[in-house]
Amino acid sequence: MSQRLPALVGSLREPSGSSGVTERSQPPHAPPAGGGRDRVFVEHESGPRPFMRGILVHSLMARGLSFENAFGAANVTRERLRGRGVVPRDELARIVDEVLQEGHLLEDARPPAVGPAIRITARAGSAPFSKGFLSQSLLAAAIEPNDAFDVAREIESTLVLRGVKEIDRRELRRLAYQTLERRFGSRTAERYLVWRRFQEPDRPVILLLGGPTGAGKTSLALEVSRRLGIHAVLSTDAIRQIMRLVLSPELVPAIHASSYDAHRAVRTASGEDPVIEGFLAQASIVTVGVRAMLDRAVAENTSLILDGVSIVPGMLDLTKYSETAHVIFLVVATLDVAAFRARFEQRARESRRAPHRYLHHMDAILRIQDHFLELAERHDIPIVDNDSADASVLSILKHVCETLRNVEGFDAAELL
Repeated sequence: MSQRLPALVGSLREPSGSSGVTERSQPPHAPPAGGGRDRVFVEHESGPRPFMRGILVHSLMARGLSFENAFGAANVTRERLRGRGVVPRDELARIVDEVLQEGHLLEDARPPAVGPAIRITARAGSAPFSKGFLSQSLLAAAIEPNDAFDVAREIESTLVLRGVKEIDRRELRRLAYQTLERRFGSRTAERYLVWRRFQEPDRPVILLLGGPTGAGKTSLALEVSRRLGIHAVLSTDAIRQIMRLVLSPELVPAIHASSYDAHRAVRTASGEDPVIEGFLAQASIVTVGVRAMLDRAVAENTSLILDGVSIVPGMLDLTKYSETAHVIFLVVATLDVAAFRARFEQRARESRRAPHRYLHHMDAILRIQDHFLELAERHDIPIVDNDSADASVLSILKHVCETLRNVEGFDAAELL
């Protein structure tokens, strides 16, 4: 099928009879001023808009065509329209269908399925119901993406069967809660309500993920941010790199090394573990930048996920933010040493970088992890054993929502 359109392009440039639309089939309308002789415009309610081949390609791909076939059909359509000036939208649609029919592609390009025309109403106005948006919001309940989509589809079907054309946002939330409760239990359903409450908070939610190099912190941060809809995600590696640009190795040598070999750049006390001392020396400097990012999140009331080896239990005074942010601190570790090694090897295969650098320092990385675990125990910081990314993501989501549930004055029932 992908071979049909290249041959079709040449044969359709001068169609005969009524099998196509020629340049002379309809007198051209005058294009907008400055449009150029060869520009083609499509009539819209708001006025003529330029015909864009790229938009047509995207539209045809959304209807199920491959890129090659969509691109070929768009080229043929552009040739058919050349010199036409302004073309009505319905005629453009007819021409596209003719091109697809002649290329035997019409069956492959059925219009995409469109959901029912249901609108969600709220005080600020209304918006169309989206099964995709709803399933995304359900992920905060710590359920699998497939389960979230199934719940959203069930809710959509319920609304269609009821003949609903408009639903209040609060009623939709209640329906989602009831469906989750029936399928997964009240605890899961309440997590959904908890995060609905804190999506528009009076103070931001800040999630801190600390842990040793290679524990999988950044991967978890990115996936948790996607499921919670938190758009601000930052790593302490980025903070450290910025500091390296403004602070020379002579002035601050600790930040110009990796966490596991920072001891080579600083003086360490005799009798202490030099790896841990070097690591802590670097972390104490990067913590200055971490505090700056926390302060900015508070000032802008923007929820944030921050991960990194320099987020060390006890090094940040989180009591400072007790009245201005909901700060949740977790330590990410990988207690299975074989799995830890395998992660470095996998990372090397994906980035085409030799794993020897990390594997050579594996002993130092494990000593830093042990120190993280000791500090987490000392400061009552929960630990996520990241032996399975999927399980760890769900664990983090549950912890976030359970922590927020315990916020003083929060009542999930008020959202129903």
